[in-house]
Parts: sequence; structure tokens; C-alpha cells
Amino acid sequence: MKNFLKGCVELPLWRSRYSQKNALFVGVIFLSMIAAVMLSFPIQAQNIRTPPQPSELRGVWLTNIDSDVLFEKNRLKNALQNLKQLNFNVVYPTVWNWGYTLYPSPVAKRVYGLSIDPQPGLQKRDMLKEVVQEGHKQGLKVIPWFEFGFMAPADSQLAKRRAYWLASRRDGSRIWKEGTHDRVWLSPFRPDVQKFMQNLIVEIVRKYDIDGIQFDDHFGLPSELGYDPYTRALYRKEHNGKAPPANFKDPEWVKWRADKITDFMKQVFFAIKAVKQDCIISVAPNPQRFSYEYFLADWEKWERMGFVEDLVLQVYRDDMNVFTRELERPEVKAARSHIPTSIGILTGLKNRTVPIEQVKAQVQAVRDRNFAGVSFFFYETLWNLSKESSQQRQSGFQEMFAIPKAYPNLLTGWKP
Repeated sequence: MKNFLKGCVELPLWRSRYSQKNALFVGVIFLSMIAAVMLSFPIQAQNIRTPPQPSELRGVWLTNIDSDVLFEKNRLKNALQNLKQLNFNVVYPTVWNWGYTLYPSPVAKRVYGLSIDPQPGLQKRDMLKEVVQEGHKQGLKVIPWFEFGFMAPADSQLAKRRAYWLASRRDGSRIWKEGTHDRVWLSPFRPDVQKFMQNLIVEIVRKYDIDGIQFDDHFGLPSELGYDPYTRALYRKEHNGKAPPANFKDPEWVKWRADKITDFMKQVFFAIKAVKQDCIISVAPNPQRFSYEYFLADWEKWERMGFVEDLVLQVYRDDMNVFTRELERPEVKAARSHIPTSIGILTGLKNRTVPIEQVKAQVQAVRDRNFAGVSFFFYETLWNLSKESSQQRQSGFQEMFAIPKAYPNLLTGWKP
């Protein structure tokens, strides 16, 4: 390039040796070559701002923890109508939580004796059917969230009736603390556990007119677990009798377990597609390093293998510098070029308020980088559980979502 520019600068000096006509011809050739080289540069290098996307994912998770939105039909209906008025376009209602299904499940009934969560507000109703019917009436996509994955409360009927399904540490202990709660984990390596999980998932896909189904890090296993007798025997079988490493962070031991979970993800993907081809497989994990190291959930590999069709990355950070750094990670950029990739933003927790101005700043950072959209955790903290007034919060979302946008289409603008 420097030589090309030098040639153009020195072009007038050649006029003493060439005719003016020839000099003009040579100048045109130089400029053509410069133009060709410039056009060959990557678009990013030209610092051209991509125009706003014609679609934008605008989602929210509907939970049964610290929220009663799912526990009464009219309350649920009003919430969905309100979300539509504020130009949201997708909801993620939890359907598997605290060791129970939140919809009537024959699969659950057969395995641990209860077909639905005993919470009074869920009895004699089908909450998921209501979300699908009213959500679609309002033009919202409905993607049930399989929240607990392989996790269950330690005192649940599932854990009590299927104790031999549980994963353990090297010392045989099973309890895994989530805050103040005692949890246990089903071993994702056991065929009977895999069958139960797959049957639950396929049951939802088959019974309801859903638009997709969503998993997260709980579709893995805490890396400190995996020393139960079944998993030890399986490892020995595949390693010439060698026992699993004592260090649960041993790279080969981590990879072996993560790859087994990836194999199950593949199995579930095809089981879902066999029932409903257009059911979107959505994953809402933590950043890759955390998901892989702590939960053996290698979502980057899942995405590369084609088993994730919609990624909603949880970036629950208050520090904007930390927040934006996560958006720039290479695995995130790679996913963005393949599939719609959105960012999960924290709007608050029961005892933790997130100011609406922080939410707006993070939404803008996501938009500046042309992600597919945003989803908020969780419904109750949009405007109910907050130190700011409900009116102030809703006005903030009206400002963010002033114009309706369509849910991203998987079939347009994305590489396979």
C-alpha cells in the first residue's frame, strides 16, 4: 500500500518522460489497484457500523422462585399481556424445578410418584398449556426452561426414591450447597438417568405447541462430583482398569466427563428433532470458562457441533468493563457468526436491586455490538421487586423497546 501511495505522489515527476495522456493512464491504474486492495479488507477493519438488526430477541425468564406469576391463571395472563404491550417477544417459563415438573407429567409420576409440583397454585391446572395458549395469542414465543437439569433438592422424592442415581464426591459425600439449600445431582453418565431426563424433555415437546426448549449449566454436573460407583467403573472400563484421578480438576478427567455430557446433549438434540423438527434448542449458560470448569458443560463444543440453535449467555455483572469483556470473548464471537446469540442481563434478585439505568446501559452495550438480543432474569424484578417505582421501571423498558421487533429467524442470516 505504501508503494502504491508513493507511486501516486511521484506521478507528476514522470510527466517529463511520458506524455500527459500516458501519465493519466498510469494514474488510473494505480487508483484502481488501491481500490481493489481496500475492498479486499475485512469489513471490521474499515470501522463501518453495522445497521440495527431488523429483529431482536427480547425475552424474560418466568420463575416459581421469589415470584408467584405462574401460580394463578389470571395473574399469568395479565403478565403475558403486559410483556406484549412493552414489546417483549419471548418468554422462558420454568418447567422443571426443585425436583418437580410444573406441568402434569406422567413420566414424573412413574418415576417418583408425583405428576406435578405440590404448590397449591399449580393444582388442577396446566400452567404450561396456559402459557403456550396465551403467549401465542399475544404473539410471544414460548420456550420452556428446563431449569434444574440434573440437580434436585436433597430431600425430594426423586432423591429419596432413586438414591442410587446420585453422583458423589471422591469421599462419598453427595450434598452440594446452593446458597443455604442442600442439593444433590443425578449422575448424567447413567443410562437410566439419561432415559428419565430425555423422556421428560420429549414429553414436553410432544404434548405442547412450544417454540423451543432451553437448558443451562445444570445440564452438566459440578466438577467435584462424578466419583459414584457407576462412573468409576465406566472410567476404568475405558482406561484399562485405571481409576479416575484424585484431583477432580485433572484436565483429562474433566474432559472425559464433559465429553460424556456432550454425547448426551447430542442424543437429546436428535430425540427432540425426531418429534418436532422446528423445536428450537436453546442454551442459556454462564461464560464458557465457568461452565466447563465448574459444571462440565462444554457449550462452546455443543455450539460448534450444531446442537445449539439459540444461545442466551448469562452475563450477570455490575461492572460494565467486566460485562463488556465477556461480550468480546472469542467463543462468543464465533457463536454469533453461526447462530442467534443474545445476552442474559440481571434485572435484580429478591434482596438485590439492579438500577434501571444499569439495565439500560447494558442493553445498549449489547446493541452496540449487534447481538441478536437480550433476555432478563427475572420477571418479578423487571418492576415488582425493586427499590425504584414500578412506573419508573416500566417507563425504562418502554424506552428500551419503543418499537416492536420480531423474534430472530434461525433460517435467515445465520451460517449452519
